[in-house]
Amino acid sequence: MTRPPHSLPPLGGLGFERAGHRRGDAEWLEQAWQQARVLQITARSSAAMRDGGLYFAPSEDVPTDAVRRFLGEVDGLPYFSCTVEMGAEDAGEWASLRDLGSGVDDLHGGMFAAAIGLEQWHQRHRRCPLCGEATTETEAGWTRTCPADGSTHFPRTDPAVIMMVTDGDRCLLGRAASWPDGRFSTLAGFVEPGESLEAAVAREVAEECGVRVGDITYLASQPWPFPSSLMLGFSARLVGSEELTVDAAELSDAAWFTRDEVQRAAARTDSDASPDPSDLLQYVSPSLSISRWLVDEWLAGRFA
Repeated sequence: MTRPPHSLPPLGGLGFERAGHRRGDAEWLEQAWQQARVLQITARSSAAMRDGGLYFAPSEDVPTDAVRRFLGEVDGLPYFSCTVEMGAEDAGEWASLRDLGSGVDDLHGGMFAAAIGLEQWHQRHRRCPLCGEATTETEAGWTRTCPADGSTHFPRTDPAVIMMVTDGDRCLLGRAASWPDGRFSTLAGFVEPGESLEAAVAREVAEECGVRVGDITYLASQPWPFPSSLMLGFSARLVGSEELTVDAAELSDAAWFTRDEVQRAAARTDSDASPDPSDLLQYVSPSLSISRWLVDEWLAGRFA
C-alpha cells in the first residue's frame, strides 16, 4: 500500500531567514531597526495582536527602553522582538501561542516561538554557570556573555521525544492528572544524556506504560518554547504483551483506543462538543500541538 506523504506539524516549516551573520554587526542592526517590524511580547509569553493576528509594529511605535532582539529577515525586511510590560490597564489585544492555535502560519508562528524561547531562556539564565557573575545579552539577544571570565553562553534547547504507539487498529494514549477529565495524549518524555532518540522512545514507553515497542520511526519535529523544548515526533509499534502497567508518578491513566474512538474524540475536541459519558476518551490534544498532528497522521493512514 502506498501512503500519501507526511504533512508537517504546526511550526514545523522552514519559516524565516534567521540571518545569524547579522547578530554581531552593531552598525547594521542599528540601521535595520529604523525600518524594522517588531513583535512585542510580555514576560508571560503573550504577544501583541491586531485583527485576530500577530501585530508587528513599526520600530518607532515601540518603547525606547525595550531590549531589542533580532529575529531575522523576510524578503530583506528585518524583524525584531522586544519584551514590554503589560499593565492591567492595557486595552490592547494580547495572546499566547496556545491561544493562536493552528491558525498561525509557520512564518509568524516561528517568529513567535523564537521570541518566546529567547525570552524564557534569558529569564532563567541571568548568571554565568561557571562563576556565578551576572551576564549580559550579546549577539542581538542570541547569547549571554560573562564580564568576569569572558565565557559565552547560548540558548538552551531540550530534546524531547513524543510518540504515537500503535498496535494494529489501536493506539496507546495517556493522561496527566492535571488535565481536564477525559483528555488523553500521545506519550512523551525528555531525552537523557548519552541516549539516542530511538532509545528514549523505547525507554519512556516502558517506564510510563510497561510495554515494549519496536519499528521506531522518526516523522517530524516541532519547536515548543515552554520553556525550551524541541519535540521530536515518532511512530512505534507494540512488541509483545499489550498489558499496561501505568506509572502513577507519570500518568494518571493510559489505555489502548480504537481508531473510531480516537476519531470521535478528535471531532469532539475541534467542535467543543459536550462529553459522552460512555467514552473514556473524550478529547485529544488541541490542533497546534505535534501530539495532535501525530493523531491526525495516524487517523489518515500515513503510518500503521
